[in-house]
This record gives sequence, C-alpha cells and structure tokens, in this order.
Amino acid sequence: MSAQLPDSSGKYDLGFARWVYENIKGGDKLSMCMQCGACSGSCPIGTEMDNGPRKLFMMVRAGMKDEVFRSNTLWNCTSCYRCTVRCPRGIPVTYVVQGLAAQAAHLGYADEKDTVRFARSFWWSVVQFGRTDERMVTAKYYFSFGLKTGMQKGLENLKIAIGMIRKGRMHLGMPHKIADKKGLRAILEKAAEIEARDKQDGNGL
Repeated sequence: MSAQLPDSSGKYDLGFARWVYENIKGGDKLSMCMQCGACSGSCPIGTEMDNGPRKLFMMVRAGMKDEVFRSNTLWNCTSCYRCTVRCPRGIPVTYVVQGLAAQAAHLGYADEKDTVRFARSFWWSVVQFGRTDERMVTAKYYFSFGLKTGMQKGLENLKIAIGMIRKGRMHLGMPHKIADKKGLRAILEKAAEIEARDKQDGNGL
C-alpha cells in the first residue's frame, strides 16, 4: 500500500505533488515535465479528455488533488503508450496516469460498481485471449449494464472508436490471441495459487 495522502481542506494542496512523486510509479520523473504538450498532442483520443496528460501533470504540481482524481483523463486513457514513447524527457506518462487512476478508485473518487465491472471485463479479455482487446473489453463492460445501456454507451463513444481505428490503435477483424494458451493457463493458475496463499497468510491487500 502507498503512503497516506496529505490531508488538506483547501483547494490547493502542495503536499500532493510530493506524494505523487514518492508513491506513484513514474511519479519521481514528473518534475522533469517541461509542459511541451507532446503527450497530449500524441493522444489519439485527447480531444475526449477534460484535461489531457499535459494539463493533468500541471494540476498535480499545483496541488489540485480533487480535480486530478476527478479528471476523466484517468479513465479515457487507453494505454497506447504513444505519450510515453514520444516524451522528450522520458517520462512514463502512461504509468503515472494508470497509477493515479488506481488511487482514484481506491480513494472513492470513482464509482466502485463501475470499476469492478471494468476490472472483470478487462480480466475476462486477458483470460480469453491472453491480451486486452479494447473492443471486446469495452463491449463486455458496456453490456454488463444491460442491452439498452450497452447500445447507448456504444453509440456515445462511436466517435472515439473511429478515431482509434484511424490512428491504428484499434484493429478490425477477429480478436488477436496469443499462441501459447497453455503457458497462459499455467501463469494464471500460479497467480491464483499465490493469491490464495497470501490471503490465508493474511498478506493480501
């Protein structure tokens, strides 16, 4: 578990930036950000984000804890790693965004039911294909709310999907699968064994 967040009743919590540097994977490199905008400019769905990674990092520095954890940038990120590859300072942008999203869910900024549904959909894709397929994960997540809601959510995000296809981030056709399904099963079984042992020993999270 990461260290406890600084407690602040004001809008700006300058201790938040230090907490991110020390507790979020890749956060120690966040101070190197020169606000060039390469990350946001490289994002295939950046126009759908309320802030984008460049502005999000500026908000971290400013101590805008609540605004950072409520930003839809954390949830719209598709982990394509374009921002990380193109950052001139070598900042692992994707890792930082993922880490902030995990903390937002842990701290209750994200709806618990939504995060559980998405986690199950994500894990289903890993088990079935050995990798994540954005189309399958999204479809399973959307339709977990019901047929009508699933269709509605799909239509609402059609523009994003088309943009990802044009950028080469999402392919058309059958889902890609790994070749070594037997090896994957062995890994998953070992992971389940370790998790069960940790829970029995009281070391589970």
